[in-house]
Amino acid sequence: MSDDARLAGELARRAGELLLDLRAQMGFADPTALRKAGDRNSNELLIAALAEARPDDAVLSEESADDLARLDADRVWIVDPLDGTNEYGEEGRTDWAVHVALWQRGAPDLMGGLVAGAVALPGLGRTLTTDGEADGSAVRPLPTRDRVEGSPRLAVSRTRRPTWFDDVAEQTGAVDVPLGSAGMKAMSVLLGETDAYVHSGRMKEWDSAAPVAVAAAAGLHVSRLDGSPLEFNTRERLTLDLIICVPALAPALLQATAGLAGKDATER
Repeated sequence: MSDDARLAGELARRAGELLLDLRAQMGFADPTALRKAGDRNSNELLIAALAEARPDDAVLSEESADDLARLDADRVWIVDPLDGTNEYGEEGRTDWAVHVALWQRGAPDLMGGLVAGAVALPGLGRTLTTDGEADGSAVRPLPTRDRVEGSPRLAVSRTRRPTWFDDVAEQTGAVDVPLGSAGMKAMSVLLGETDAYVHSGRMKEWDSAAPVAVAAAAGLHVSRLDGSPLEFNTRERLTLDLIICVPALAPALLQATAGLAGKDATER
């Protein structure tokens, strides 16, 4: 396992454990306070740990001010301390995540310059990295999925269902699987719970970077809706649209989603 992938997995797992502990301590009587504390405390852990472990690298985090010096840096960590904040504040929900990814200048376009990443799913007790699934003591290979059995299952926002979804589902014969965070929707493809995650509107890079890195490392199809590569560490900090799916499903989905780029920008 590479040092960077190991670090990404360790930090995502540690932040996830902190978030679980915070849930247990604060309870759900005041979900707004819980969500704010989760964002803040997880971010503080990740920023401090990266400063200690990789002091020469830049960091782009949802919960910190954006230092544009990152645009000239050779290595930039892109982190979301708590992806799926709404779900985190709801008792019993497990569809939230922690994202940690590393972008490196000059890296291949396959993953948009991402060279390592991890998505922790603390509610499920799982941490998926670009080098395998880590549990703190061992690393197991990531699941491999290259085909669809039965009707395709498409992950979709449980609270902001996009207007185009039913049309795409009809064209592909797919059924919907409502889920919370972007990280959970992306990882549901890897874990065999769905077959695709399509996002037509703009999303922040911290929402997409780690899921993209892990999904691509597992052999899933990852691209923009027109099939072109994704980009990261941009000035705008935006992923314009995204598709993650089982490779065999990619041709049909790319055809069905043609022309969707930029629509339903608030859907996640």
